[in-house]
Amino acid sequence: MSTDAIVLLKEDHKEIRRLFGEFQKLGDRAKATKGKVVGKILEALTVHTYIENEIMYPEVRKLLPDVEDDVLESYEEHHVADVLCMELATMKPENERFDAKVTVLIENVTHHMEEEEQEWFPKVRAGLGRKQLRDMGERMLEAKRKAPRSPAQPSALKKAADALLS
Repeated sequence: MSTDAIVLLKEDHKEIRRLFGEFQKLGDRAKATKGKVVGKILEALTVHTYIENEIMYPEVRKLLPDVEDDVLESYEEHHVADVLCMELATMKPENERFDAKVTVLIENVTHHMEEEEQEWFPKVRAGLGRKQLRDMGERMLEAKRKAPRSPAQPSALKKAADALLS
């Protein structure tokens, strides 16, 4: 398995897109199944944003100052996703706004992933060496093991608060 940081993040994106597709295929009456799929989405997004915010973004920001605007925008996009995830974590699938909120989350996160993959990752790959990306990926894998799994966990809440206070 590759430890390249960008490869790892793209693998996460692929899994998140798969979960989004799974949700979108469900009918209006599949409330229980929607709740389970959204639980998986919230876990995947919580872990993913945690490793990006804790390792990838600060390190890239330090090593490649010319992508600072991209990093700052990514922090803000994560903050929007964090807020939606927190709200969804407290909602029941039967809530009339549940599907709409999931749809907004999917649209925002999909836009963010596309921007990262098409614009940001190529700049990072061009600016950093293979060894740097492998080392960063190894740290991300380690962080993934201890990452929060729910947006309501204290370390996930700290991540959201840090985004507001930075």
